[in-house]
Amino acid sequence: MKPIQKSAKLANVLYDVRGPIVDAAKKMEDEGQKIIKLNIGNLAPFGFDAPEEIQQDMIRNLPASAGYSDSKGIFSARKAVMHYTQQQGIKGVTLEDIYLGNGASELIGMACNALLDDGDELLVPSPDYPLWTAATSLAGGKPVHYHCDEDNGWQPDLADIRAKITPRTKGIVVINPNNPTGVLYTDEVLKGIVAIAREFELVIMADEVYDKVLYEDAKHTAMASLSDDVLTLTFNSLSKAYRSCGYRAGWMVLSGPKHIAKDFIEGLNMLANLKLGSNVPGQYAVQTALGGYQSIYDLTREGGRLRRQRDLAYELITAIPGVTCVKPQAALYMFPRLDPAVYPIEDDRQFFLELLRETRVMLVQGTGFNWPHPDHFRIVFLPHEDDLREAIGRIAKFLESYRKRHSN
Repeated sequence: MKPIQKSAKLANVLYDVRGPIVDAAKKMEDEGQKIIKLNIGNLAPFGFDAPEEIQQDMIRNLPASAGYSDSKGIFSARKAVMHYTQQQGIKGVTLEDIYLGNGASELIGMACNALLDDGDELLVPSPDYPLWTAATSLAGGKPVHYHCDEDNGWQPDLADIRAKITPRTKGIVVINPNNPTGVLYTDEVLKGIVAIAREFELVIMADEVYDKVLYEDAKHTAMASLSDDVLTLTFNSLSKAYRSCGYRAGWMVLSGPKHIAKDFIEGLNMLANLKLGSNVPGQYAVQTALGGYQSIYDLTREGGRLRRQRDLAYELITAIPGVTCVKPQAALYMFPRLDPAVYPIEDDRQFFLELLRETRVMLVQGTGFNWPHPDHFRIVFLPHEDDLREAIGRIAKFLESYRKRHSN
């Protein structure tokens, strides 16, 4: 029989956060082995529960949730998001500028489809959250990766962004706070990106899902608050700050000169209508989440669980010879570097498959985040401290063995 092939559109789609290493780990689990998972930012399996008041709101509104909502979302959720934009200093956002989706992920795909024609280019950071590269490719666009400079604390390289703009460039993606590096961008860099977008008439797509997951005195600046003359799409959700990944409740906000984007907005509305609406029970959690007690700060303050786990993971991973790391100021991740002189890795996916099989610790290699060199990996510091000690201890032993094998 004639084989059925996958679509050619998937040729440039990569999502190793749930890729071959995860498949190998599942097989090992099926054989009875216990895997420590440092690969994905899913909070619930590690004992991070959604706030009880959010759960109660969903339960109480369940009888009213059986029908489709408005394609852009229910009134209370959109109103709450509108108020949140006002708190952030974003000007001119109305209810009509807000779209609810099944997580920010769905809305990212929707926005890319509405914006990009075949061959259009979207500037995406490297390293990136790989959904952005995948969504660009699936929309027929070409992801062009701009450099984030590890020597400068993983801040975006403004000169590199400028150098990669062509007549086909339609927009710039900004992931801040950043996944996978855990870095928070400076206002100076953000303003520099806004200036470039203004000069070349580009759309900014700001992924700000981790805007409340901040450590020490870090303060997040909403990208859209820095201009009212650059069209900006801001993406956020309940998944991380409210430990509600499974509720699939995200939103997208349009701000800036909407009068020049009427045709684009018509396209967004068309796509929103096609999907009929997003998960209604999850939407009923938005108002209570944004307007209620912000318990995320109990986790990120000094002595809070996320803060302790970040500090421990950073301390343990940087104690390993030949491993360095920019300390994360935000989010749930860090992106350590393996010195190529100490760890001469040719294929980092194969390297971390070998690490999984020997240590039963699951990580994602740096190239899985569209980083061009096989010398980084992402750590998720969600497991309890004892599990982090155990996991990083196993990683350290594996790397020690690797160093001995390659020392000559």
